[in-house]
Amino acid sequence: MSLATPNGVEKLQRTLQAKAKAEPEFRFYQLYDKIYRDDVLTHAYALCRNNRGAPGVDGVDFERIEAYGLTEWLGELTQDLKEKTYQSEPVKRVWIPKPDGSLRPLGIPCIRDRVVQTAAGLVLGAVFEFDLQPEQYAYRPGRSAHDAIRHVHKLVNTGHTEVVDADLSGFFDTIPHAELMRSVARRIGDRHLLALLKQWLVVAVEEVDGQGRCRRSTGAKDSKRGVPQGAPISPLLSSLYMRRFLLGWKTLGHEQRLNARIVNFADDFVICCQETGAEAMSEMRRMMSRLKLSVNEEKTGLRYLPQETFDFLGYTIGRCYSAQTGKCYLGTRPSKKSVRRAKSKISAITARRTHQVDADDIVLRLNRLMVGWSNYFRLGPVSPSYTALDRHACHRLRQWLRGKHKVRGKGFRRYSDKQLYEKYSLVTLAPRTRDLPWAKA
Repeated sequence: MSLATPNGVEKLQRTLQAKAKAEPEFRFYQLYDKIYRDDVLTHAYALCRNNRGAPGVDGVDFERIEAYGLTEWLGELTQDLKEKTYQSEPVKRVWIPKPDGSLRPLGIPCIRDRVVQTAAGLVLGAVFEFDLQPEQYAYRPGRSAHDAIRHVHKLVNTGHTEVVDADLSGFFDTIPHAELMRSVARRIGDRHLLALLKQWLVVAVEEVDGQGRCRRSTGAKDSKRGVPQGAPISPLLSSLYMRRFLLGWKTLGHEQRLNARIVNFADDFVICCQETGAEAMSEMRRMMSRLKLSVNEEKTGLRYLPQETFDFLGYTIGRCYSAQTGKCYLGTRPSKKSVRRAKSKISAITARRTHQVDADDIVLRLNRLMVGWSNYFRLGPVSPSYTALDRHACHRLRQWLRGKHKVRGKGFRRYSDKQLYEKYSLVTLAPRTRDLPWAKA
């Protein structure tokens, strides 16, 4: 659920945006005091509260803060910021499994730090919004991953059928601090705010090893690279650094000379070209080297449509077939990897170890997963994917009910699809396509 921005905060953001838009070379020297304004900090806390999240290394959660007294807690934080005695705590590192079996590091700052970073994002985001490039779709108001996918879809249907499907190795972990701070300082001259950003970039990381011992490391400070993944300020900082590549692509003339258009979402991007894909890929590699970023050569390649396809933001883009006419066209559809991932989550929810859970709770989890998945995967011909998930969900729930109630046989009579939908209220995705105009393509 999104929270409405208070009038005072919205007015501040509009003022900063108007100034930044009217004077592209203007530097802001008086921003630090905006971060600890009562309305800004209070809204920042509400946003963090709405996102929930685990406590950081100090163990303080939202319930503890509110039991102590939110007004008092925010007042103390405001005082620390005013007196410039605020110091961020180390970030708690946890490891999140990736679909390929590897692990991705995620940092969990303390709630106190999350609130200050969110407040800084409210202010800095307003300053930098008009500086970000039109091709950047992540973490911006009024833009979404669907907009990025539609942009790529439009490009491939207007002749940009040579596509550089690019992947960067550890983008967030390798952004160089000096170059990133230059990107920020181009607009921000407030030394106190710049010092705050530097503090977050070099914050220590704390994690528990396999033997239960707590260890701290200063990898970002030592290497002078990386933005802390999971921190509220990181999306804006990473977008500012990606802007250097997008702006440089245009300034160096690659976009016009090669007729090569970039579409970017966070660390994902593709370059859509008209018969210039090989040269565009070469120029991209050269620029990434200058930006001190690494191209993942195993996952980067040149795709030729319609003979080939490529995946972008969970969708496969390439040749599709009309269910009505059988004719082929260049379109989008949920990728096989995205469908497999959803099936794996359904299987995890209905695993044998969950037999002690109530059936209503299992169905609630399944429905939440499937509805959320279909809300995102609703572009292009989605019916085959929806049908595949419906079948898998019915199969897994039937197996789960058989195991829980020790029913012999395959359970089709006692737990038919109709029973699962009507008695247990399992959601079915297939009918949802009637209300999706893009799904009828």
